[in-house]
Amino acid sequence: MEFGDIILVERRHDARIIVSIPGRYSLAERRDARGERRVFSCRAVNVSARAIALAAPVLGKMGERVIAHIEQLGKLEGQILRVLGQGFVMSILASDEERDRLAAKIEWLENYKNHDAQEQRSDERMVPVDPCSKMILSDGSTETCFVLDLSVTGAAISADTVPEIGTVLAVGKVVGRVVRHFTGGFGVRFIERQNPQVVETLVIRK
Repeated sequence: MEFGDIILVERRHDARIIVSIPGRYSLAERRDARGERRVFSCRAVNVSARAIALAAPVLGKMGERVIAHIEQLGKLEGQILRVLGQGFVMSILASDEERDRLAAKIEWLENYKNHDAQEQRSDERMVPVDPCSKMILSDGSTETCFVLDLSVTGAAISADTVPEIGTVLAVGKVVGRVVRHFTGGFGVRFIERQNPQVVETLVIRK
């Protein structure tokens, strides 16, 4: 490889793009009763071949190990470099070959990430621009949560607490009932059908 090629590869690895890609992650120090890592949902919002920023409902601490599975990017492992108000930035540990493959995926995303935007907007379920909200439980306690997607009848949520099926709670200002669990979160069905023009404003509350 010539010197000029090395510079080109370094720039490709450092290229950082803004994205909005769903995924899930686990933290080394967040485990369930069986000692297994708990899984939470997230959204990648900024990525390069060396680091990735995740919007996430549960934050780790500086240096904590993270395993993330991001759609279109695959499995990524690293450590928390910086804690943000609504997520964190993690390093990406990879061999030179793995980093080259990741850089190629990122380059592809930058070229084609808006290709199917119009089709996605026509779907009944929508991904909120700002996914962070508040969940109010029946005992009056509140907790930060992450809204994966929503519709006029319900929402998919990820949070530190996973309420039992049948639990009544509020997501933002909308009351619903937990109807299912899935890897990284749970589904809430709203008690009343919401107005599609204002549902996102009601669900996303700080």
